[in-house]
Amino acid sequence: MMHLMTGLLPLGFHLAGWRHPDAYEHQTMNLEQAIEVAKLAEAAKFDMLFVADGNAVRQMDNPDLFEANSISDRPAVYDPVTLYAALSQHTSHIGMLATSSTTYEEPYITARRFASLDHLSGGRSCWNIVTGSYPGDSVNFGFAEHVEKSVRYERSDEFVEVCKGLWDSWAADAFVEDKSSGRYLDASKVHTLNHVGTHFSVKGPLNVARMPQGYPVLCLAGQSEAGREMAAKQADVVFSVASTLAEAQAFYADVKRRLPAYGRSADELKIMTGVTVYVGETEAEVDELDAQLQALIEPRVGVAYLSKLVEMDLRGYDVDGPLPDLSGDTNAIAAYRIMIRAMSEREGGLTIRQAYERVLPSMGQTVVKGTPVQIADQLEEWYRGGAADAFNVGFPVMPTGLRRFAELVVPELQRRGLFRTEYEGTTLRDSLGLRYPVNPYFPAPASVRPVQPVNGEAL
Repeated sequence: MMHLMTGLLPLGFHLAGWRHPDAYEHQTMNLEQAIEVAKLAEAAKFDMLFVADGNAVRQMDNPDLFEANSISDRPAVYDPVTLYAALSQHTSHIGMLATSSTTYEEPYITARRFASLDHLSGGRSCWNIVTGSYPGDSVNFGFAEHVEKSVRYERSDEFVEVCKGLWDSWAADAFVEDKSSGRYLDASKVHTLNHVGTHFSVKGPLNVARMPQGYPVLCLAGQSEAGREMAAKQADVVFSVASTLAEAQAFYADVKRRLPAYGRSADELKIMTGVTVYVGETEAEVDELDAQLQALIEPRVGVAYLSKLVEMDLRGYDVDGPLPDLSGDTNAIAAYRIMIRAMSEREGGLTIRQAYERVLPSMGQTVVKGTPVQIADQLEEWYRGGAADAFNVGFPVMPTGLRRFAELVVPELQRRGLFRTEYEGTTLRDSLGLRYPVNPYFPAPASVRPVQPVNGEAL
């Protein structure tokens, strides 16, 4: 079954999407809009919502981007877990993917926040594990400069292992609450972690009961070599950024082939490809929306945002001249730079203007345009063609893009038997068909919720 996610991003997934007449008004810190998006996505039976996050006010040294509020800069946003705690009271099935950094936070606090969200939501929490790609975050946490990438990944791996150990602190039936005997908990059913490692010393136990899902669903971006390996070891869901079917298939095959080394099967990790969808009842309707949005991109903003994506200042170059050499590594997010370089090479070389005109309608994701049938055809090709198990679906203008997708595309996917008509269970792991982690210290007794089936087969 195909899986779908969308972002809690009132700005829309086009750099100028917030300027469109149909876009939300007064978007800053607007809880009612977030509630509306969550309810729309849940009514359409989406698997989960996504909130990206950072730990700094970005682009203050770049007035063009700072004043335009490019999508990933987020100068005024809710803490994701706090926001989801509120949304959990207005929804009942949709999962909640929140970003939290392993470079700038501590395992105990992170483990506690996600365990709390899992209880508040009835088993719908999901953690987007990030190491922190923005150098400006570092100075808010006592670092003079950005932590080197290999160190960030090493720390992240240990961080996740500590969180798992803390989530295993309690047996599922540890809190007996027996009024007759006065025994609130069973002292034999708590485990103290006593972790001492390279980066962390954490005694435990966690002061939150065993969560409904065991662990939150674990998600990360994994385009680099280190990221792919960590995804194979730790993740339940991994983001894929690809501009062609062939690129997506290559990434899919590469990550899946790594799983057996960690004792995992192919269906234990979902590959989620980012797509930005422009849907209309006719192609002419889609073309009109595209033209409206492109006309709202000012070249100075387009160049500034492309510079950000490729980690290179392009403002001194001729906007109608060729893209400079984008080979070489970056200490930030490599995925977009790799994708834009490949796109330019595939098309025989792009100018800077052509590159940002290609990228900004999708913010780096694959653009899927057309009628409901055409959209469904493209998603089905990627799903059945071994390129994606799931799609992170962005819309250029919110909330109209989500509404149109729910009204036009979801029924077509359901008609083809590709997407659910009802949720499979109550938790996010149920929706995604993922295993429930077994507590190694306290295997679940018969009275506790059993491990759920995967693909219809009992485990």
